[in-house]
Amino acid sequence: MPSSNLTFFQFESDFVQSLRCIPMQVRYKLDTCGVKLKLDHWNRFSAEDREKLVLLPCKTTAETAVYRDYLQTLVTQYTQIPAKELAIDPHPPWDQCDRVPDPVQTQAAQFNTSIAVESWAALTSLQRFALYKLSRPSHENRNFHPALREFGLVDG
Repeated sequence: MPSSNLTFFQFESDFVQSLRCIPMQVRYKLDTCGVKLKLDHWNRFSAEDREKLVLLPCKTTAETAVYRDYLQTLVTQYTQIPAKELAIDPHPPWDQCDRVPDPVQTQAAQFNTSIAVESWAALTSLQRFALYKLSRPSHENRNFHPALREFGLVDG
């Protein structure tokens, strides 16, 4: 069971206890370190491996390198092939507080709402990341509206 002092969102509550899906905070770290982790990879890891990936920091350059190396070691250990590495965006859309990314506004419009720049800027980087990822066309968007509610951007 994950430590209670970490950030898990309410919309993730159906899988956080078992960590059967990759939580947003790990997905955030994956984008930070530039590794494409597949759900198949994640599901091969032991519960201890998954929890370590949740707990390991990934903020500084040194921490990011350690995280990437540990993750690639795990993937290779379980699959014999390292995970694909991706380019790291030095200015990802969720860290730009002066404008709400188009995919987020487009998805918000599906719920007859829009997100003010001030509201966007007031969110944490992890919250903005979650909304951005949940708004992408390639992602199942069922958690977008629950995230809007959880982050105080829409009522009930």
